[in-house]
Amino acid sequence: MVLQVDIQASAPKADERKLSRIGIRVKRPGADAKIQLQAKPFRRPAGIINARRVPSTSSAPDDAAADRSARMSSGALMRVVIVHYHLQTGGVGRVVQHACRALLARGERVVVLSGAAAQVSLPEGTALTVLPGMEYEERREPQTPDRLAAIMIQAATDALGGTPDLWHLHNHCLGKNTALPGAVLRLARGGHRLLLQPHDFAEDGRPGLYLRMREELAGGDVGRLSALLYPLAPNIHYATLNERDRRFLASAGVPDQQLHLLPNAVSMGMPGSESPAPAPAPQRSGPRERLWLYPTRAIRRKNLGEFLLWAALAEEQDRFAVTQAPQNPQERPIYEQWVALAQELNLPVRFEVGGGDLGFPALIESCHALVTTSVAEGFGLAFLEPWLMGRPLVGRDLPEITADFVAEGVRLPGQYQRLDVPLAWVDEARLRDAFELAVRQRADAYGRASGDAAEHAWANALEDGRIDFGRLDETAQTAVIRRVHADPSAGQALQPRRLDASAADSVIQSNLGVVDRRYSLEGFGQRLLAIYATVAGSTPSATFGAADGETLLEHFLDPRRLTLLRT
Repeated sequence: MVLQVDIQASAPKADERKLSRIGIRVKRPGADAKIQLQAKPFRRPAGIINARRVPSTSSAPDDAAADRSARMSSGALMRVVIVHYHLQTGGVGRVVQHACRALLARGERVVVLSGAAAQVSLPEGTALTVLPGMEYEERREPQTPDRLAAIMIQAATDALGGTPDLWHLHNHCLGKNTALPGAVLRLARGGHRLLLQPHDFAEDGRPGLYLRMREELAGGDVGRLSALLYPLAPNIHYATLNERDRRFLASAGVPDQQLHLLPNAVSMGMPGSESPAPAPAPQRSGPRERLWLYPTRAIRRKNLGEFLLWAALAEEQDRFAVTQAPQNPQERPIYEQWVALAQELNLPVRFEVGGGDLGFPALIESCHALVTTSVAEGFGLAFLEPWLMGRPLVGRDLPEITADFVAEGVRLPGQYQRLDVPLAWVDEARLRDAFELAVRQRADAYGRASGDAAEHAWANALEDGRIDFGRLDETAQTAVIRRVHADPSAGQALQPRRLDASAADSVIQSNLGVVDRRYSLEGFGQRLLAIYATVAGSTPSATFGAADGETLLEHFLDPRRLTLLRT
């Protein structure tokens, strides 16, 4: 249909914005002229489900620049789009929850675009649109990057009632969806303001994902892939979870003014509440029983074998428990091997206790200490959450992650950086071959020469005739577990020899204070909104560069970081 509108050239801009809000794009003619505007009926684009129509303006950023400037200068609402493949519990899902809460508390408008229905509870007032084309590669609808970008823009514009002021995209470069990096680049070239936040990197222990992107998206060329995954322009900013990732991206060429440190918030409470009071003293089933609880989803990098090693060395009163099994079918076989070994050796370990009748709070109240044996983390919530629960933390330290926490004042007295076992306990020849193969396969996947990386990785795993248990593969780990189970006195050869949960109450209270001060939801919200203001105020450019992907690979593929559990 055609709408005839009488408008004076001198009419207030506010009248023009009112027309804009109902989907009519206004171009001012001469004085007292009449104009005709074509109003097109709304059609839901293919690929959008679970979306309701909200009156929208044009999706072209240039057409919305004046409106954005006027709204920002008057303190009006900011329109924010948050994007991730899924909204599962924990991890990025929790970060999205926290971001929505911070935005809504300020009265901003926010829509979340996800490839699947939410498993987490988003704060009231959050708009959610499910786009099947954003799902993981194996489950997504087949779409080109151009088409995916168009659908994302349409969905965001409809939900927000206007062109977004900025897009906050999580893990766009991980390779879980090969259409998404191209769609993100098209958003940037269209003038949209972007905040790209990698929680994980395909360059870091995910050779299969990287190889798929390198072959399918860049014809095997690392430079072309870098231009796609890490574009540089004034309207593209990056946020990192930790100082390590910030340092890596800076060395790869991301300008400091476009690179932001955004650590996660840490809260064990429900949305709208701060951290709960520490749990009361453990309520044990017996006078001497001690429960060592590993609150994790037991994927391979969580190093479940090391947890079982400690169970094999347990004293009579010790019990061990893991909360969750892997969801990824590819992770299940190794997990089930560990479950079978624990049953065969009658180790004092229970699995998947997080879904039991007791409930997570009661599990925490009953445990002696929380444990982590993970060999790799993105942010490292496992090193901060225990103190909010009033429990000590024991297990493997990851200095490249925990250095940020220690700098803020967190103390980790129950952590060890290595768990050394005698090299003579494992098949050294087979294990060296495994290191050689892992390095060679990794080099092939990342398009690099292996050189002498295997020798460096092997040398770093050794120390005084011992080898770090966390560097071993499952075959070698199983051999060590069987040895100490058959001969508990062999445990005296380990370094350290036992888990140490003797952290004083003063340490728990001190760490609780640090986490509350430095990693609160309120502080996260303040940092996030400050970054958003910077991104929203950036000026798009027709000139694009790219971070140096080779530099990123050099950092992440440092042989000193190699563990066979991430190959």
